[in-house]
Formats: sequence, structure tokens, C-alpha cells
Amino acid sequence: MKERNAILLLLLTSFIWGLSFVAQSVSTESIGAFTFNGIRMILGAIVLIPFAAKTLKVHIKDKVYMKKMLKGGFLMGLFLGAASMTQQIGIETTDAGKAAFITSLYMIIVPFISRIFGKKIEKKIWFCAMIALIGMYMLCLSGGMSIGRGDIFLVLCAILFSCHILVIEKVSKDSDGVELSLFQFLFGGIMCSIGMLVFERPDFQSIKEASLPLAYAGFLSCGVAYTLQTVAQKYVQATKATLALSLESVWAAIGGALILSERLSVNEIIGCALVFLAVLLAQLDVHLPNTSSQSD
Repeated sequence: MKERNAILLLLLTSFIWGLSFVAQSVSTESIGAFTFNGIRMILGAIVLIPFAAKTLKVHIKDKVYMKKMLKGGFLMGLFLGAASMTQQIGIETTDAGKAAFITSLYMIIVPFISRIFGKKIEKKIWFCAMIALIGMYMLCLSGGMSIGRGDIFLVLCAILFSCHILVIEKVSKDSDGVELSLFQFLFGGIMCSIGMLVFERPDFQSIKEASLPLAYAGFLSCGVAYTLQTVAQKYVQATKATLALSLESVWAAIGGALILSERLSVNEIIGCALVFLAVLLAQLDVHLPNTSSQSD
């Protein structure tokens, strides 16, 4: 797959994720965070079973491949589940806009971690990340920058999502993307379900009331979007992938305006435009001489 096509898949992923914020917002009226994340990840795994069954029948005989794939799926599910839970804990005590901004710090964290592990990052990527970060600030923050308990959980969430993106980049090279996503959701769903049983007491009626948001988040956000991310990141550096995925907050703002009748201020519109600009600039002249490459 060409990098340009992979970027388009990541943009589609960000779009589906963005609208998932709307679904999650609606679901909070009926069920808790652990219940929501546990059920949606299990649904995501169920959706992928028919698509992964054929290749699993072939690969299951290869013990070396299965060990590597299960390890990768476990790590992806571990970071995804932990990130989802810390995000929700943070959102409970932090303004939603501020939460979105802090979570978006993965745009800076991913290049920083990549640099620590020996990757040379293009100056253009740092520049685009800063533009996107400014855009996120204008889009998401309407209040001050005081630090509370919830903010600490959200910073941890941003770090965990960064690790999730980097793990995908590492393990997706030698494994089937659909199989990885299947086990990612299985392990992540089990983790969140444990939290559901320990901290929440869901009942059938409340789950039924949240059935539509759960269906969207499970089938599309998990089953489709996260699988597209896993497949596409085989062909895109994590630092570029984060910029494309960061558009989820823009789509969330647009979705909130169209579906929930939320109004976008002038600052929010400018913020959306800056994030779009950053993503566009990151894709221009991607094969410049003397730019970043993975060190030996």
C-alpha cells in the first residue's frame, strides 16, 4: 500500500473516532465508562472474528507467528484499555474541551519518544505538530490552564495512547492487522470488563438504553476504525500517523455541532483550520532529501 493511501485510511479512522465522541457523550447518561469501553471492545472483537477466521486457521499452526501476534495483541490491548480508562477518569473531573486538548499531547509525545529510541524526526513534523497543538488549544480550551487531579490522569492517558501508537508501528510489520485488532479488543475488553465488575453495577435496562452508541462505538469505532489504524500504520511513520489521527478532535467538534446542535466559536473554527493545515503540510514533499530515516 502506498503511504498516501495509508494516510487516507488514517483520516477515515480519525473521522469515525471523532463521531464516536458524540456516541460516548450520549452513552454517559445511561452507563459508566468501564461498562461502555468493555462492551464496545468485546463487540469490536466479535465483529472481526469472521474476517480473521480464515487467516487464523492458517497461522494457528505457526507457533512462532502466533506467539508474536498474541504478544503484540496483548500489548496493544493493554495500552488501549489503560488509555481508555485513564481518559474517562480524567474526563469525570475535567472540562471536556480541556480533556481533549491534554489527550492530544500525543502529537508531541510520539515524536519525542521516537527520538529517544534513535529515530531522526523531520523538522517539518515538529513544526506541523506545533501548529496542530496550537489549533487544538484554540479548538478545545475555553477556560484556564490550572492543573487538577483529572488533568494528571489525562496526561497519563496521552502517554498511554502514544505508547499504543508506537506499539502498533512495531508489531504490525510482521503480523496480520485484522488478527492483531481482534486480540487487541479481546484483551482490552477483558481489562475494562474487570473494571466494570469491580467499580460499576450495570443492568440490562441501562445497557439497552445505550445500545445505539454502543453499536456505533463497537462496530465502527473499534471494529472498523482501530483495524484501519493497525493496517495503515504498516506504511506510515508513527510521527505522521499521529497528525492524521489528531483530526479526531476536529471531527468531534463538527459532529457535536451537526448532531448535538453545539455551536462552534470563531476560535474553534480557526483551531479546526489550523489542525487541517498541519495535517496537510505534513503530507507535502514527504520524500525530501536528507530528511528523517530510522537509524541502523
